[in-house]
Amino acid sequence: MSARERLYLFDTTLRDGAQTNGVDFTLHDKLAIAAMLDELGVDYIEGGYPGANPTDTEFFGKSRDFKAATFTAFGMTRRPGRSASNDPGLAGLLEAKSDAICFVAKAWDYHVRIALETTPEENLASVRDSVKAAAAKGREVLLDCEHFFDGYKANAAHAIGVAKAAYESGARWVVLCDTNGGTLPHEIETIVADVVKHIPGDHLGIHAHNDTEQAVANSLAAVRAGARQIQGTLNGLGERCGNANLTSLIPTLKLKSEFADRFEIGVSQEKLKTLAHVSRTLDEMLNRAPNRHAPYVGDSAFATKAGIHASAIVKEPATYEHVTPDAIGNSRKLLVSDQAGRSNVLAELERVGISVDKNDPRIGRLLETVKEREATGYAYEAADASFELLARRALGTVPDYFAVERFKVNVERRYNAIGQLTTVAEAVVKVKVGDETLISAGEGNGPVNALDVALRKDLGKYQRFIGGLELTDYRVRILNGGTEAVTRVLIESRDETGARWATIGVSPNIIDASFQALMDSIVYKLLKSNAPA
Repeated sequence: MSARERLYLFDTTLRDGAQTNGVDFTLHDKLAIAAMLDELGVDYIEGGYPGANPTDTEFFGKSRDFKAATFTAFGMTRRPGRSASNDPGLAGLLEAKSDAICFVAKAWDYHVRIALETTPEENLASVRDSVKAAAAKGREVLLDCEHFFDGYKANAAHAIGVAKAAYESGARWVVLCDTNGGTLPHEIETIVADVVKHIPGDHLGIHAHNDTEQAVANSLAAVRAGARQIQGTLNGLGERCGNANLTSLIPTLKLKSEFADRFEIGVSQEKLKTLAHVSRTLDEMLNRAPNRHAPYVGDSAFATKAGIHASAIVKEPATYEHVTPDAIGNSRKLLVSDQAGRSNVLAELERVGISVDKNDPRIGRLLETVKEREATGYAYEAADASFELLARRALGTVPDYFAVERFKVNVERRYNAIGQLTTVAEAVVKVKVGDETLISAGEGNGPVNALDVALRKDLGKYQRFIGGLELTDYRVRILNGGTEAVTRVLIESRDETGARWATIGVSPNIIDASFQALMDSIVYKLLKSNAPA
């Protein structure tokens, strides 16, 4: 086999991804994400626009020790009518602590006239002067040709002229941007193939937006046509509908033979196995719910709900899986739900280490119980720990660790000692542990938090087993309308080992639903810790 070509990955999560509605990176976020991207094996990390805001400016002032990534600053070419030596914006870029500079320039003559209010000739001169100034400072230079594909359709000579001006002035990469996200894959492939006649493909990149849900397809089309750099973001973050999603592109490039046989990327097979973790870590940092249905990395990417499909997967996973989930650090899930069959239940029991004969009549009863409870609002496909407890109780293998005899929760809105209006929640729990009765009280920033504090304050001989238990997420869904609506509560927990699990509660009373999920979380932790009955 001949040597594979190198394909480069450029991540713009910290710049273009920061334009996502509702996303605001702190300095700590940016430092942590940059380190995570470098560890993953991304070639270029675009840190932002130094000077544009205090966070980006401070970020570029921080020292960093990347293993391989090229740290890149983003900014505009010199303004029309100014020289390269007399443009404050360009000067700020040249002074920024970065390995490379990615300039952005208009490639659509319509924008040159309307937005920049200048001539195409001055626009080209601005590109040449800026690229040369950065190259003279020893920086690797990239140029994002903004609106390139729309510009090519309107005036191909000018669009290609902008790209050639950058390349001929010393730019390492000329990046063709589908800024409005409206170009389709066949158009991308045709246009990039034409640009390759003027600029070598190993100097061309693609920057696709996702406004027609084509950003990943457009990026791959550009590679087919000759481009050798792909720009994108983790989890497809970006303005409007987002950018090309690197968490979809990376495994496609690594696992699909059309690309894997031809190209090599900086992400190793070993690091590919961390991709699902990287994706979820980013969402957790941003306090966003992960997209369960995201390709490759989503919780549902390798989940099967229908019984007939589950039966086939048990026999041969390739029947319904295009790649193996462990290659990306994900896992196979045969969901237990109202659509499940015996195969789903048996597979889930096997996954959690419960050995049972497939003809055991308790399996049928468990399946019926699941379907009955899901009809009232439970969703065990999203609450693995609660399902395991339900199954073990049906099989008689969950000890009666303790019993909550009663609890009370009060919420009071009052003025505190310094005159501030505040809301205080208090809870009292009465627990029976063996022959011992324990009463605990707790305060929290809400009724559920107060109940959690009180419940875990003193469990007698079991207290030492729950010291590392932490609730990491709390989600509420109203299942029907009105003030008497049925409420579903999902709680995600983790312990000192890093293990994570989800539990569920359903009730017309949100506190009662929360209590059910809290109880399951604690009991599950005791079970996993092999706490004695």
